[in-house]
Amino acid sequence: MPILVMKFGGTSVGSLDRIHRAAKRIGREVANGYDVIVIVSAMSGETNKLVGYVEETSPLFDAREYDAVVSSGENVTAGLMALTLQEMDVPARSWQGWQVPVRTTSAHASARIEEIPSDNILAKFSEGMRVAVVAGFQGISPEGRITTLGRGGSDTTAVAFAAAFEAERCDIYTDVDGVYTTDPRITAKARKLDRIAFEEMLELASLGAKVLQTRSVELAMRYNVKLRVLSSFEEPSDEAGTLVCAEEDIVESNVVAGVAYSREEAKLTLTHVEDRPGIAAAIFGPLADAGVNVDMIVQNISDAGTTDMTFSCPVNEVKRAEKALAAAREANEIGFAELIADTEVAKVSIVGIGMRSHAGVAAKMFKTLRDEGINIKVITTSEIKVSVLIDRKYMELAVQALHDAFELDKAA
Repeated sequence: MPILVMKFGGTSVGSLDRIHRAAKRIGREVANGYDVIVIVSAMSGETNKLVGYVEETSPLFDAREYDAVVSSGENVTAGLMALTLQEMDVPARSWQGWQVPVRTTSAHASARIEEIPSDNILAKFSEGMRVAVVAGFQGISPEGRITTLGRGGSDTTAVAFAAAFEAERCDIYTDVDGVYTTDPRITAKARKLDRIAFEEMLELASLGAKVLQTRSVELAMRYNVKLRVLSSFEEPSDEAGTLVCAEEDIVESNVVAGVAYSREEAKLTLTHVEDRPGIAAAIFGPLADAGVNVDMIVQNISDAGTTDMTFSCPVNEVKRAEKALAAAREANEIGFAELIADTEVAKVSIVGIGMRSHAGVAAKMFKTLRDEGINIKVITTSEIKVSVLIDRKYMELAVQALHDAFELDKAA
């Protein structure tokens, strides 16, 4: 039988009633002739609660034990979903990551999937099982320890299973009915996209859009997985959701596809850094070793042999960054006068494959922000995106203004 992968996010399985609703959708696909692999997240709020327990217990926690704790939320959901399906007379069983096994790297809290052998689950399908309910977000390291894939990792799990099992498609069920031009909670003019290119979705996901995890889009693009984003709270139809697909499958698109934002950003500046060959490596090497996810980087013009180095990172990684840089200075690997942290900034970005062939997009963005009295602190660009760092208090105003300026409420 053909295989279908269905992934249900935390809000879609946030209560027993919602689990039952999701199970009915799964049952319909089984009735349509599919063997189904269901990937589940933890019930909404559960992962945050577990993370809170870990951080309260040990602020600089052992990532291996962090994984052991936070992965338990998905195990609960998988078991409850399998029980619900069994009560509906659908042959189903639950699988934890190590049982499949989902083999990953040893990078705890941010592991990458290396292999998903299909033998175990296919053997059960051949014996009459119709649904394999797999706990998302987790796997097993070469050392035999539980690993997790980072927040939103259940999306990556789903796409990886779709690729490994050559599934007909991968449906991602969430609390929104597709991918929007921006967050509808910020602007009522946000428009649902029928289709979006892999590259655009990848940029939006990496820049703060929370519909799909970045690595899930990378995998879908690499293995050409047919990926749909749908609402678990709307009736199914052929037109539902947003299809994430190759650029050539989109006939027409706007120059800018969407506006993304990331609220929890921080800007760190090292002042009077010695300006010499290798200084960037000396700064960002320790940050990488400490697991700090550096994004935007700006180096000022050298003055009297010194320079200022500015970079951004998630606000919850500031303490790790400060500790790593202090250690590097104590070891005489780098020298700087002061480390200044600004934890009240946000990143706002515009994304679109049409930017490749249209001039003036960045200028229009900067003019729009100027007209709203919003000062830009840092700028970075790529072929299909422009990102700026601004004061967090202006984030929603910036998103709304840019959405209006590029007329994203109108289809191409």
